Amino acid sequence: MFIKTFITAFITFTIIDFVWLGFIAKSFYNERIGFLMKSDVNWVAAIIFYVLFVIGLIVFVINPALEAESWTKALTFGAFFGLVTYATYDLTNLALTKEWPLSVTIVDMIWGAALAASVSTITFFVITKIGWVSGI
Repeated sequence: MFIKTFITAFITFTIIDFVWLGFIAKSFYNERIGFLMKSDVNWVAAIIFYVLFVIGLIVFVINPALEAESWTKALTFGAFFGLVTYATYDLTNLALTKEWPLSVTIVDMIWGAALAASVSTITFFVITKIGWVSGI
């Protein structure tokens, strides 16, 4: 069950975040923190983050929502998990990094909440509709 949930959540997370970072918000981040960004992505670090984030969603949000049979729990706890995890990064940068824009902190925290809520809710519905719920 964990592997099916992980694959579903990982693919969902990757697609949504790729659209956000690659198209929707690309110029927003480039204009505000482009001077801090590397020209080449450290894919190992990025993949480790994605894997850890998705495992966190499964352990703290998705599996409890599946056990409670509550998509609203997936949505609300997903949003809170995303807010807290992205706030950790963004508020630390705001506190310690020179010229870190408040606008990036605000947008990124909202994005973290929206992303985690979306991934958790979509994964909840995929898992329950396919019938993979037994044996969480």
